[in-house]
Amino acid sequence: MSSLDTSSASNTDTLARLADTLATRRPDRGGNPQTSYTAKLLSRGPDAFLKKIGEEATELVMAAKDGRPDRIIAETADLWFHCLVALTHFNLRPEDVLAELARREGLSGLEEKASRPKD
Repeated sequence: MSSLDTSSASNTDTLARLADTLATRRPDRGGNPQTSYTAKLLSRGPDAFLKKIGEEATELVMAAKDGRPDRIIAETADLWFHCLVALTHFNLRPEDVLAELARREGLSGLEEKASRPKD
């Protein structure tokens, strides 16, 4: 584990606090695209933040391929942030994602994938 480890409760609190802040940046809740990067992304609609998710995912892949732990952490943070913006747009919370991860905990990844509905 990293020297930056903290309790899972405080990590969950961090995600919840960030989600609360992002919710205040929604243009329909007074977020100002002129003064807030998040409000700007949200005002532009899904294409804007989905593009950023793709960019950040690619940057994470490149950092991982280069084996640069500092960049892996930074790019993961960027990716997670933009994913949180997407959750905010869809009125979802990081707790929803954490609940899904908890539901999957202890399941075989192959079994879990096989149990998903076919589209």
